[in-house]
Amino acid sequence: MIENDTKTMQINTTKVYWLFLILVAIGVAAFIFGLTSGHPERAWQAYLINFLLWSAIAQGAVLFSAVMHMTKARWSGPISGLSESFTAFFPLSFILFLLLFLGRAHIFPWLHEDLHGKEVWLNIPFLFWRDFFGLLILYLLGFAYLFNALQLKFDPNQPSGEIRKYIYNAWKQNNQNPERIKNKMTIYGGLYILAFAVVLCLIGFDLVMSMDPHWISTLFGAYHFVKAFFIGLGALIIVAAIIRLKQGEGSEIKPNHFHDIGKLFFGFCLLWADFFYVQLMVIYYGNIPEETHYVIARTMLAPWNKLAWTVFIVCFIGPFFILLNQRIKTKPVLMLTICSVVIVGIWLEHLLLLGPALSHESQSIPLSFSDGLISLGFLGLMAIAVGYFLKVFPEAVPSTENT
Repeated sequence: MIENDTKTMQINTTKVYWLFLILVAIGVAAFIFGLTSGHPERAWQAYLINFLLWSAIAQGAVLFSAVMHMTKARWSGPISGLSESFTAFFPLSFILFLLLFLGRAHIFPWLHEDLHGKEVWLNIPFLFWRDFFGLLILYLLGFAYLFNALQLKFDPNQPSGEIRKYIYNAWKQNNQNPERIKNKMTIYGGLYILAFAVVLCLIGFDLVMSMDPHWISTLFGAYHFVKAFFIGLGALIIVAAIIRLKQGEGSEIKPNHFHDIGKLFFGFCLLWADFFYVQLMVIYYGNIPEETHYVIARTMLAPWNKLAWTVFIVCFIGPFFILLNQRIKTKPVLMLTICSVVIVGIWLEHLLLLGPALSHESQSIPLSFSDGLISLGFLGLMAIAVGYFLKVFPEAVPSTENT
């Protein structure tokens, strides 16, 4: 009976893997079709939006584990270890960033503008090199933190592979001294948190705010990394909900875990909206033309004003009133739905920030069916990466049946 259940699970896993692989293929095909069409800039716009979104999701989700360790929080339970699975997307994110260089002529509208002295900062070589090293440092710190975190939960009885052998060799040397491992986690976790804030600010300035080079907001970097943690929590809740629904009562992910991380998600929903609000208030009171044009174009002028209201309702108003209910935060299906909708809303928020600069002559919102297909391709990449990690390191999703 157990053998039949195991075979059935393996078959289902294989089917899911092929499903996401098909999504990746569809996304690649849609992107290539967009490049060969009459408007390659639209394909690169969708690519940039998805790179920013899915990279931020992975970076923010891993931040959760680092924060839980640094604060010695115990309430997160197995969800903390689960968040480490998003490091599997780091190599893909880095490669996707490098590919942005190929579309630089379509991504950066300021290439042929008079930047009035800002050329020192806004030039392609310097921009890509600083972002290159920023992401490299962030991801290396994330892997260093993961390397030590896996040693604490490593199970030598699990099937071994090349990656697990590397962790196993370190585990044999350090398993008698867990405090030493925890100290290393503290060092790398603290450095990852610091790098997260600095690098996400840099990415926000370079790949989002610079699209309108004459508009400046010193708060935009902080807004960008708060948003990354917000959607990272949302993606983590989605993965936790899927695992809980799959394992059922045998899962160690309990309703109280969803309730606690749901409160944190609710809190960062408020913080994201607050950063959005205070940034607008400073611009409103200052009433400087160089600043107000950015806000007016995105919140008051068609076609972007309707999109702005949609983002505000989907990402803040809706979640705010729904998550006030305590019981909703304990329901995996409901939390999965809410977080999925919020992530879609943040995708639209990226379109709101980038669209007017990249498609400034458009009379309607530059959104097409191919944008959705390209997004599905990125979703497939994220799912395959996280799924592969959980397959190689099943310790990340412990169940009571295996303990």
